[in-house]
Amino acid sequence: MSSTVSLPSNPSAKGQGGADPLELRKPHEMVVMVPRSARVTLTARRIYTVLLQVSQARLGSMETMPLADFLFEAPLATILRTTGSDASDRTAAKRYLGEMRSLEVDWESTAPGDGVKWRGFSMLSEVALEVRRGETWVSWSFPPSIMSALREPSRWARIDLDVLARLGTYASVALYEICARYRDNPGGVTSRKPVGWWTDALSNMPGGDRREWRKFKNERIKEAVDEINQETDLEIELIEHRQGRTVHEVQFAVRRRSKVAAVRTGTQSPVDANLVLRAETLGIREIKLDGLIKEFGDALVREKVEALEKRAANSSLRVIDNAYSYLRSLLRNDVAPVAVAPTVGEVLATPIAVAAPPPSPSPSPSPSPPPVDPVGERIRAMKREIEGLSAAQRQVWVERALQQLASKGLLSGVISRRATQGDVMHGLLGSVIVQTYASATYGPRWNEGASDEPTQGLLLQPA
Repeated sequence: MSSTVSLPSNPSAKGQGGADPLELRKPHEMVVMVPRSARVTLTARRIYTVLLQVSQARLGSMETMPLADFLFEAPLATILRTTGSDASDRTAAKRYLGEMRSLEVDWESTAPGDGVKWRGFSMLSEVALEVRRGETWVSWSFPPSIMSALREPSRWARIDLDVLARLGTYASVALYEICARYRDNPGGVTSRKPVGWWTDALSNMPGGDRREWRKFKNERIKEAVDEINQETDLEIELIEHRQGRTVHEVQFAVRRRSKVAAVRTGTQSPVDANLVLRAETLGIREIKLDGLIKEFGDALVREKVEALEKRAANSSLRVIDNAYSYLRSLLRNDVAPVAVAPTVGEVLATPIAVAAPPPSPSPSPSPSPPPVDPVGERIRAMKREIEGLSAAQRQVWVERALQQLASKGLLSGVISRRATQGDVMHGLLGSVIVQTYASATYGPRWNEGASDEPTQGLLLQPA
């Protein structure tokens, strides 16, 4: 059983606390990954980090933990671009993904005395590659313990994927993830660990690197420290503790930098795989979405994709024939024209002229309460009602929504797979279910009385 990771418009979903779309909240018990059965390459580790981030964002948007056979999905090209890689890594990526199901690792926390959390875990429980419309898609699942830790981490290290993509060695990536755990630590230092622990944690080979510390430091640590200090938001420093003349234990001083280093020339900016998947659900290919992001910026495109999802789900409006053209129109209409004089209507609508004298002094009014979002409140209330129905009752509305999407030509394979999985309350499908249920239960005027809703004007536009 599978479901695509077509994420909802709000990435700051339950359990995520407003996390940035390109940020992984990596549980402390997963900070250190020690290979046990085979070598892990830099590209494979980067890919795995993206799989964790995409999955965490999806899990955070779900009301309950999905079943054990739940499969996440994403285009392989998008996964690679999110790592900062390009198409030249595609063949190797397919091989690495296939190996991850049998590749065993130990997961370990960096906290003193925690030790190994999970020993001999496979990196993935299941993985599959499938070609859809000429594009390779990846489906994957994790062991249940990793799923639970990802969805609701009690303690985590904040890993920025765009920063991670700048690091060019395995040791740099592994060391950065460990030091990121101490980014805001008052002590400003990592845990103090034996040198053997560090060679295991920073090596991509089973059994670690058993050379003497001096050689490992000169060939791996120094380069990693220099790269982290140059390319990331951290500044770190090696601290060695000796017994006599022998280095016995090691730790790192960690300081947050006031300004993040600039991206290397020629390095691709990572993309948000979750936004790409939402656009795919609407029928907009990644290459077209990428062009819109370059032209209008990620934030505005994200906002208008959400508006398009609402528009497509509104059963009272006619079908959108070309989702890409409609999205582009929304974006172009939102960009203010340059050096255009205001119309008479705009001038009259302005209550106070720019050059007007200040008003007479008067007592400061009490702060106004934050504006209420009536439509948003009604939608959330409808979702709660639907989620409170029995499975059989809820399935009735799912079937009606699917029929409505099919009649409009919007029932894609992505949506069908989500419905089969039971993941029905998010994205376009979730919006249609809410509209269908609310209209049938409370009448077609169920969401009236909210003309000041920011997206209301968009919903009234012709397709």
